[in-house]
Amino acid sequence: MSKAPFASLRFAPAAVEVERRAGGVQVLRSPQQLQPYARCLGEHLERWAREAPDRCFLAERAGAVWRRLTFGEALTQARSIGAALLARGLSAERPAMVLSDNSIDHALLMLGAMHVGVPVAPVSPAYSLMSKDCAKVKGIAGLLKPGLVYAADGAKFAGVLGTVDFGDAEIVLGANAPAGMKWTPFSELLQQKAGAEVDRAFAAVGPDTIAKFLFTSGSTGEPKGVINTQRMLCSNQQAVTQLWPFLDEKPPVILDWLPWNHTFGANHNFNMMLANGGTLYIDDGKPVPGLIEKTVANLREVSPTIYFNVPRGFDALIPFLEKDDALRKSFFRDLQLIFYAAAALPQNLWEKLEDLSVRERGKRTVMVSSWGATETAPMVTSVHYEIERAGVIGLPAPGTELKLVPNENKLELRVRGPNVTPGYWKRADLTREAFDEEGFYRIGDAGRFADPNDPAKGIEFDGRIAEDFKLMSGVWVHVGALRVKALAALAPVAQDIVVAGHDREEPGFLVFANPAGCRGLCPNLPADAPLEQVLADARVAAHVREGMAKLKQEGGGSSTYATRALLMAEPPSIDANEITDKGYINQRAVLARRAALVVRLYAEPADAAVIAI
Repeated sequence: MSKAPFASLRFAPAAVEVERRAGGVQVLRSPQQLQPYARCLGEHLERWAREAPDRCFLAERAGAVWRRLTFGEALTQARSIGAALLARGLSAERPAMVLSDNSIDHALLMLGAMHVGVPVAPVSPAYSLMSKDCAKVKGIAGLLKPGLVYAADGAKFAGVLGTVDFGDAEIVLGANAPAGMKWTPFSELLQQKAGAEVDRAFAAVGPDTIAKFLFTSGSTGEPKGVINTQRMLCSNQQAVTQLWPFLDEKPPVILDWLPWNHTFGANHNFNMMLANGGTLYIDDGKPVPGLIEKTVANLREVSPTIYFNVPRGFDALIPFLEKDDALRKSFFRDLQLIFYAAAALPQNLWEKLEDLSVRERGKRTVMVSSWGATETAPMVTSVHYEIERAGVIGLPAPGTELKLVPNENKLELRVRGPNVTPGYWKRADLTREAFDEEGFYRIGDAGRFADPNDPAKGIEFDGRIAEDFKLMSGVWVHVGALRVKALAALAPVAQDIVVAGHDREEPGFLVFANPAGCRGLCPNLPADAPLEQVLADARVAAHVREGMAKLKQEGGGSSTYATRALLMAEPPSIDANEITDKGYINQRAVLARRAALVVRLYAEPADAAVIAI
């Protein structure tokens, strides 16, 4: 059956140059040369404050209305904050540290710091609010030795402010200071007069100036401070504009919740609006029950031109789009592009989004992805052409080289370019380990050609090198691909899936349950029934068993399906590094922390809670 056509969109041509080397090594490059890019992000802010001073740059909820900040106002206030930070002697050795969620004040502090060459370090709020011991914040503060620490709400962050030793850092709060705490109101920073010292500091900011420290936890749980330079951020945005020339046609508009302590929300999305004179509505919702409703309310008022999200976000939003005509109309009215990243999008979600687009506008909205890391600012590859299914991560961006190196049964991906970090803050050992002999960053992911006979069709993500494992038979289990297929087969029961089975005879699934999806299969149970009772219901088990049987029927051998699954009521722990606040599951950390569940999964005789086929 033929599909509906795509809505037209102007992209750069899909093309790639392939250099073939000995031993099966290949290096991929874009035939497009990277054009000159801004010296620093502040040049973008100054440009739009000059060319469109009254255009809304940022907006956030203030009750029933939106608080808006124009480009002109943003530059004026960022300069004042920059002057205040200079007066306090902040520098790379005494940076600004942000504990709070996305907000206009957070953005102003970030812009003001970077404008005068002071690095900013946004830290995951979950490390402060969801952690029991604030260990990650303690580690970050010890590494950075910040000169200033900002939190929007002193009462909300009272626990971490009272627990962590921030040294001599000035505590700056938006409101609600805890009793007895010495603090400075954020408004005081805005009162600083910006003069020639700001101009001199701004002129001294160059491509190698450190803009940010972003923290990744990796598989060890110990956050690493990734140095983000102005060169990384600005070269990446130049590559975006070359691949997506439609951004010049009209100022982009986005509604976005993705956190600025992550490279996706900050370096990709925030910087894209800054570089292209767009408007960012800060979404106070999140893809979890009780907060997704805020996103839905915001989307009834804001019609984005690009919609960014992670797969979990689309999974949470789609049911509302399916049943709410007004929401669906507002969502698709101006929409040019749907973009997913951070994890692979299950094909069932892809198809639902296509169906919704055709239902609303008669055409398919183009859906694309990209691939990269905190260390690459973040884009390495980009989909800048029409694709028919999830999984493709695109072609190398201008200026970026992608090396494919045979590694066991996969092609390991390595990256070199102006978007790549110079290393980890005060960790020369980790920096040395991260790069190969040619200076390519070892990102730890694998890829394969979508069409081996036509490299211009792009690269597909082929999982994490460290996540794959062998069964007792010696057959490799490709965890990333199996996880995505399993999520689609087990929907709506599975929120996420961890694949077990190293050195065993067949794979098994540890399933993080989707409470709403499971309850939907048991409509006669009380709404407040404990989740454990819901997961023990025979209808939930039957649905999981049916999904696993479907995977087996698709064929492909013993490594492509699981014979047993165990549903978990306990959500992933951020303290144990099982999950990021974007919702990405750390496979290795879950298997290590829940080793006892893996034993139960494979116990003989079978554990009563194990669902088997």
